[in-house]
Amino acid sequence: MNETYETIEFDIQNQVAVLTLNRPESANAMNLKMSHELMTASIVCDENPAVRAVVITGAGKMFCAGGDLAEFASHGDELTHKLKEMTVYLHGAISRFARMDAPVICAVNGTAAGAGMSLAMSGDLVLAAESAKFTMAYTAAGLSPDGSSTYFLPKLIGVRKTKELMLTNRRLTAEEAEQWGLVNQVVSNDTLVTETLTLAAQLSRGPTRAYGAVKSLLNDAADSSLETQMELEARMITDMARSHDGQEGIAAFLGKRKPEFSGS
Repeated sequence: MNETYETIEFDIQNQVAVLTLNRPESANAMNLKMSHELMTASIVCDENPAVRAVVITGAGKMFCAGGDLAEFASHGDELTHKLKEMTVYLHGAISRFARMDAPVICAVNGTAAGAGMSLAMSGDLVLAAESAKFTMAYTAAGLSPDGSSTYFLPKLIGVRKTKELMLTNRRLTAEEAEQWGLVNQVVSNDTLVTETLTLAAQLSRGPTRAYGAVKSLLNDAADSSLETQMELEARMITDMARSHDGQEGIAAFLGKRKPEFSGS
């Protein structure tokens, strides 16, 4: 599926899809076009079996400054209609990334604010440059959060800390975000890309369906009883044992060799 993108860069090489928010002149702010292109790219990643890891990052010095308030204002009386359309696209993209088998790594290269922070927090793994900053920012503009942050943030840091971020718009440094449990690792600005792509390459050679099973089980765990969750675990591990990679993993363990996973 060939697509032409205006607000993002999207490339697939060696089983890794790299998606770069590409409106550096506007701090990679999210507009209607970008949200639609994010959704389109997410569907491509979800439907392409050759994609076994995804990287999301930003061009320039910012990851994403949130919603493009200037464009919002330009819609005038159509603002609420356009916001509903935009959230359909943005939320569709985040849902695809969260539900696909391939692990999604967010490489936060600079400030992630509003929808940018929401997008970053939805990643399966998050690496942040030393210069990265994180802030919810929504209520500073008289708005409420979107982009999945009210779902993922309480799971990551609890309701109390989430309220602090959303009500006070506290700005966290990369180091503070790591301490809070919002990011997995802080790396130097110069090595962010290299370390992210190294991690993505490692994951792209792994058991992709098993990664998807992990994501699915954890996404649904908060809404399940203990017994329901264990039944889901039992069914999932059975399915994985039946898969090519499950059989390869067991055989490699018994044969004391490195497994060669196909992602199937």
